[in-house]
Amino acid sequence: MKILFVSLGCDKNRVDSEVMLGMLSQHGYEFTDDESIAEAAVVNTCCFIGDAKEESINTILELSEYRVRGQYKALIVTGCLAERYRDEVLKEIPEVDRILGTASIEHIVEALDSVLKENEDKQIESSENKMFLDDLTKKPVGNRKRIQTTGGLYNYLKIAEGCNKNCTYCVIPKVRGRYRSVPMEDLVLEAKALVEQGVRELILVAQETTLYGIDLYGEKKLPELLKRLCEIEDLKWIRIMYCYPEEITDELIETIRSEEKVCNYLDIPIQSGSDHVLRMMGRKTTRAEITERINYLRERIPDICLRTTLIAGFPGETREDHMETVEFIKELKFDRLGCFTYSQEEETVAGESPDQIPEEVKEERRDEIMDIQQEIAFENARNKVGSVVSAVIEGRIADDEDEEYDGSTYVARTYMDAPDVDGYLFIMNVPYDLMSGQFVNVYITGSNDYDLIGELRED
Repeated sequence: MKILFVSLGCDKNRVDSEVMLGMLSQHGYEFTDDESIAEAAVVNTCCFIGDAKEESINTILELSEYRVRGQYKALIVTGCLAERYRDEVLKEIPEVDRILGTASIEHIVEALDSVLKENEDKQIESSENKMFLDDLTKKPVGNRKRIQTTGGLYNYLKIAEGCNKNCTYCVIPKVRGRYRSVPMEDLVLEAKALVEQGVRELILVAQETTLYGIDLYGEKKLPELLKRLCEIEDLKWIRIMYCYPEEITDELIETIRSEEKVCNYLDIPIQSGSDHVLRMMGRKTTRAEITERINYLRERIPDICLRTTLIAGFPGETREDHMETVEFIKELKFDRLGCFTYSQEEETVAGESPDQIPEEVKEERRDEIMDIQQEIAFENARNKVGSVVSAVIEGRIADDEDEEYDGSTYVARTYMDAPDVDGYLFIMNVPYDLMSGQFVNVYITGSNDYDLIGELRED
């Protein structure tokens, strides 16, 4: 049977999808990207913000048409939307055969097999029997067989599940549970298995990576995990995402500085530059504390690349609060920055606030922040000219046969560029073939907006 598997949302969801693909593959199921020839479908959903929720619902509705026509023998919905709106999904979209909660992905084979048996027996299960909902306190495990969907040169290592922060705008604790770390031995074995399959860059993800180990070992163990991963021989880069600023310890900074394989790159979502807004968000830090950590990071690791995200138009955010954030990003000059308009979510403190801000105001504030950040990013790119950086080859741009051949152009990523979210490096006039996944040194000769341009350095 050929299955269409649709994975929506974040890279943490992607890891869950790869695990489910691995389980289905071990039981003889095959996969297709063509929804018109598939015989069943699985949708791994997201509901973090309104747009993600809408995308998940629209995807389920689209695929339910194939179930109505009888082409699909099963339609299974998993992930955050399934966990949060399970009753509504089954009621409003009766074509959905099974629901798997966020802690229940290991039931994917059982769920699919049960639908196929139900079809053979011509019986219809009750709504209760259609749900697989393990308790959200269940301890996560690693080192499970995965079918990679990233192309194989890089992949994500999910080191923990859930979150304890309880930010007032966020539903993650409700749909993913409290913070639970994956045992370190499991992670090391899983990382080794990925590297044996050709992965050269591991990207550490969780709702918050900086708290890794606090629940299992009684203290933060991310520095120790990084050192263990650095011992894997053929692994070249380790990238860390989702670091809360108040949890970035001096020990972690020193580990990043001293371990050659750990990229001098951190993703630090700060959400706002206004203390008033940070308090309303339930964040556990202040503007001054964030500034201190950023300055110390840059003092200890001068070439560190820092990424952050902001929320524009949070309920109760005044124009003065917004301008404080604008001045904050001008002051700190993050290398990478994304800004999103606030999404009102039910069952959250912020979602129930009477001080909601009009959509057009949220969009104006977002656009203003991104216009300022654009200039900062362009300036940062120009400042890289004249430096030499290590980069990994992503692929080659097709040669123009109408022009005189003087070498190929290759697309690469530097340590400053996380896949899918940051920029690229274009290496010009390469006189010989390079392989995807190959690491090279590049002399930066110019920039084009967010992207860099360079030439190969033989030494």
